[in-house]
Amino acid sequence: MPYHKFKCSECIPEREKHAVIKGPGEDLTSCLPLGYLNTIPGTISERGCAYCGAKHVIGAPMKDVIHMSHGPVGCTYDTWQTKRYISDNDNFQLKYTYATDVKEKHIIFGAEKMLKQNIMEAFEAFPDIKRMSIYQTCATALIGDDIGAIAQEVMEEKPEVDIFVCNSPGFAGPSQSGGHHKINLAWLDQKVGTFEPEITSQHVINYVGDYNIQGDTEVMVDYFQRMGIQVLSCFTGNGSYDSLRGMHRAHLNVLECARSSEYICNELRVRYGIPRLDIEGFGFKPLSESLMKVAMFFGLEKEAQKLIDEETARWRPEFDWYAKRLQGIKVCLWPGGSKLWHWANVIHEEMGVEVVSVYTKFGHQGDMEKGIARCQEGALAIDDPNELEGIEAMKMLKPDVIFTGVRPGEVAKKLRVQYLNAHAYHNGPYKGFEGWVRFARDIYNAVYSPIHQLSGLDISKDEMSSDAGFMTRQMISNVKISKDEITPSEERPYTGDYDCVSKLRGKIYPGLSGPLSGAESGPFSDAV
Repeated sequence: MPYHKFKCSECIPEREKHAVIKGPGEDLTSCLPLGYLNTIPGTISERGCAYCGAKHVIGAPMKDVIHMSHGPVGCTYDTWQTKRYISDNDNFQLKYTYATDVKEKHIIFGAEKMLKQNIMEAFEAFPDIKRMSIYQTCATALIGDDIGAIAQEVMEEKPEVDIFVCNSPGFAGPSQSGGHHKINLAWLDQKVGTFEPEITSQHVINYVGDYNIQGDTEVMVDYFQRMGIQVLSCFTGNGSYDSLRGMHRAHLNVLECARSSEYICNELRVRYGIPRLDIEGFGFKPLSESLMKVAMFFGLEKEAQKLIDEETARWRPEFDWYAKRLQGIKVCLWPGGSKLWHWANVIHEEMGVEVVSVYTKFGHQGDMEKGIARCQEGALAIDDPNELEGIEAMKMLKPDVIFTGVRPGEVAKKLRVQYLNAHAYHNGPYKGFEGWVRFARDIYNAVYSPIHQLSGLDISKDEMSSDAGFMTRQMISNVKISKDEITPSEERPYTGDYDCVSKLRGKIYPGLSGPLSGAESGPFSDAV
């Protein structure tokens, strides 16, 4: 087993089996770190909790719902607005967050009375919203507050409202994945089958495991509709509470994120006989194959092929422009959950980038298995890394870009490593044919960013040390670069964006190397 031991974790010997390097010919029998275990004390882990996995990942994207957390306000605040789960009702679920704000006195004397008061006040404050989800946290679970009983009391007193209860306190699982399991089964047990939806097509699906990050869900729903398929419900991106209660009437469950939502798909198959079909929405080839698989289930192959041909003809040339300039770029794929394996091979095969590391903080062991199976040889795979291990990995691997979340991303920037937000995206959506172009453009802009490259110049070591900054600016102002000195890209006329900066750097610091020296203006008007 090719375990990798971090120097910073030598005092924690248990961490040795949580990182491996994939060698030639290695497969999952000989190259798999330990994962989905309780966090080791002393590692200063950033792993998410089960409450976060239930409320933040799956519950909160529902658009017409008051999402109430029963516990300390910090739990609520930590799971509010950190992902761009947009919706077509003016982003109601992003604008507001709700908490009972449990304090020490409530832990001693109980908080059920306060919970009921909060529920009533929330419905009064937003009279147009008649649906609510209540999420249990560690504090109120430990004191035994019966949120289910309180919810039932409110529904009896206010028959026009409906309330869903999710008992998924932080300690309910070793990571966010435990919360995914809890809320999947709770929704199925409590709400599925309690509403009869309107069926308008002979081809009806539930689109499951997508959370509409910057519009991902809407892109895919548009594709399905153009193929002649009715999307009955979206679990849960841009999904409405009542449509999700009618999931039992679909003919097929189309599953995107297998890790967060396979549980409800599997149970819908057992209880209602609805088959499950897994798809991938990232990359030209995987997306085309996925749309065709769904089409074949309903006999809509011609409609799917027409859609694929139209979208490919529209977006492939612009994607190829970027892919040609991303060959050999090194990336660390540190997104956490399903994107670990959705992206691991396709960004290499279609963009030419080299995946030098994969990791998951709050995913499941299954995420790591799929990610390692798809990534390239030599990649460093890490389960639940702490901040010091992430820093050590970046210094060792020297990636050009990391795909991760905000917290490790800010650390990377201090090391002068560019990062793209894999959880909420920089300029999404990333799904769909156009989305894949957006993703490639964001990688390109990260790698060839003039500001990022210039940030590495240490002007304190200039010969004229009295005012190095002033002298550098003076040198720049004296440099004369004509349009003839700039070699424009073949695809579009000279715009003077990246090339001019590259020439300036070459004249002022002839020995300066880096990817910026080959940068060109991209085919998008907003490529900078």
